Amino acid sequence: MNKLLFITVLVALLAHNAESFRVSRQAEDTEGTMAKFTDSVTAYYSGAVNTASEYLEKIKGLKLEEKAKNLYTETTNVVTTYAGIMQDQIYHSMYKN
Repeated sequence: MNKLLFITVLVALLAHNAESFRVSRQAEDTEGTMAKFTDSVTAYYSGAVNTASEYLEKIKGLKLEEKAKNLYTETTNVVTTYAGIMQDQIYHSMYKN
């Protein structure tokens, strides 16, 4: 779950950053252009990884997994109770003496 969330956030950030990424079209030597391009990509990648890690830490701080488990447990208890009541009502309506 955590890896999937991390990858989703990372892809979203990279997609957002890719929209604003522009490579200059000046006539320069190929090595200089490739070095600038590589540095830019590395900087964007590092920024995306750091931002995604910060988001994951914030999400972990909210304890969402614990809240989801509690919600599931409470919902299961309520549904079980009302299902039992409904079952009793149906049984008594069908087999009424």
